[in-house]
Amino acid sequence: MQRLLLVFEGVGMAFDAIRTNKVRAALTIAGVAIGVFVVVAMGAVVTGIRASFEKDLDEFGATTFIVQRRDNNLSGCDGTDEKCPDRRNPPLTVGEWEMIGRLPGVATVIGSNGGGANFAYRNVRVDGVGYDAYSVDWPQIDASDIRPGRNFTRTEDAGGAPVMLVNDTLSAQLFGDSDPIGKQVSVNGVLFTVVGVYAPKAGFLKTLEGKGPDTPRAIIPLFAAIRQLDLGRFGLTLFVRPKAGMSPGEVKDEVLAAMRARRGLKPGMRNNFNILEQDRIMDTFNQLFGAIFAVGLALSAVALLVGGVGVVAIMMISVTERTREIGVRKALGATAGTIRWQFLVEATTLTTIGAVIGLLLGALVAWVIRTNSPIPASLPASIVATALIASAVTGIAFGMLPAVRASRLDPVEALRHE
Repeated sequence: MQRLLLVFEGVGMAFDAIRTNKVRAALTIAGVAIGVFVVVAMGAVVTGIRASFEKDLDEFGATTFIVQRRDNNLSGCDGTDEKCPDRRNPPLTVGEWEMIGRLPGVATVIGSNGGGANFAYRNVRVDGVGYDAYSVDWPQIDASDIRPGRNFTRTEDAGGAPVMLVNDTLSAQLFGDSDPIGKQVSVNGVLFTVVGVYAPKAGFLKTLEGKGPDTPRAIIPLFAAIRQLDLGRFGLTLFVRPKAGMSPGEVKDEVLAAMRARRGLKPGMRNNFNILEQDRIMDTFNQLFGAIFAVGLALSAVALLVGGVGVVAIMMISVTERTREIGVRKALGATAGTIRWQFLVEATTLTTIGAVIGLLLGALVAWVIRTNSPIPASLPASIVATALIASAVTGIAFGMLPAVRASRLDPVEALRHE
């Protein structure tokens, strides 16, 4: 009960210090608030991006893996083929795509490529529109709502029929409010018939790749893009979905063996292609955003240091101004521990006020991002707890020196202080 009363008294003293030293207190609170805000805002954004990223990966299917020409490596290369051997990898071919599709453990192989083109309808022209060239099963890896219209058929896909789907943004730019279904659009001078309008389910990964709903984009059958738009037969990316009940690892090994055999790679020779699993994609994400978050923590530490220095300054002034009061307390029997506790509570109160302000600002930023972007930014409990603990530790660490100084005052000398 005594400790609880001292806590309330320390909190009251903290607010008295704020009223007495408004500028110093404001700087102290601001420093802590900025530090906590940086941690909370970055934590909310990274958490939201991760959730969106995982949602995008879920669209591929939990067991789906990617076969591509090169590895996804964040470390970069020095420009030489010796340090970047993937540069010499031959592109994936249509023949390899068909070969993988015939393997016993493979349910579906979705071929993909992409390019850019100029789209025109009557007197309306939209330049530099990106398009995805997919095989017919593309909705399995790129979840989208197709309405109005339909997906292209397997026959249209295999025959290279000049049909396509456009997203809502491109449809609005080309056709305005009129019905786009059945209209013919010139794509780099070749007429394609619109058979559907699709709305991609927005996610961070799609937005990062320029495939978000606000970017004009189209989907064209892969063989139509190869035959009609001269999109190279090479350079494919393949999304491999194992059959139900098959282990992804077994199917991956099956694909690996088949690709090495087709490319004539002898034992001991490195793969001249890459198989990318979802775990590797998440590792890449964690590597990238872990580094970004580390930078944010460093900036936060600097801000907390500024706030801590402010705590020392304002608490030293408080000790000096209340020297006589401390002497009276000691003369009435207050122990050194009681005096230290009271001043530490005061210091922690100052930093906690800053932490609460930082949390509120961080929550506001998370709400704005969540409302105006595809990133579901949120405040996980771990980030809130970390921010509050960091502020309390800052108050204790930097408030210790003034608290110890106050507790060591000689009561006789303190009573003489004017």
